Amino acid sequence: MNILLDTCTFLWIITGDKKLSARARELFINPENEIYLSAISAWEISIKHSLGRLPLPEKPEHFIPTQRKRHGVKTLQMDEESALYLTRLPLLHNDPFDRMLICQAIVSGMTIMTPDDLFAKYHVRTVW
Repeated sequence: MNILLDTCTFLWIITGDKKLSARARELFINPENEIYLSAISAWEISIKHSLGRLPLPEKPEHFIPTQRKRHGVKTLQMDEESALYLTRLPLLHNDPFDRMLICQAIVSGMTIMTPDDLFAKYHVRTVW
C-alpha cells in the first residue's frame, strides 16, 4: 500500500507520540507499505515553525529531511495535476494543507494516514 502521511502523523511518528494509533504504527512499520511525506507537509511544518507555533530541535530544512530519511519515509513532490484537482473538491475541510494532501492522495491513488475524520468525507482512502 502507498501511504501518504498527514503532517501531524509524521510528527507523531518521529517523536514517538502516544497519539499515534496502534493500527497506524503497524502500517507504518510494515515493510510492504511505501510511506510518503508530501512537500506540502514540509511547507506546513516550515510555516508553523517560522511563526513560532511548532518548535523544532533544528531548522526545518535540516530537521525534515533528516527525520524522513531516518524513518524511511519517501518524498512526494507537488505536481500540477494535484494542484488543479483542488477545483474539484467540495469545501468540507478549511485547512488548505489538508485539502492539498487529499488532492495528492486522490491523484496518486494513495491512502492517507490521518486521525482527522474530515478526510473521510472526501473520496479518498484513509487509515488510522
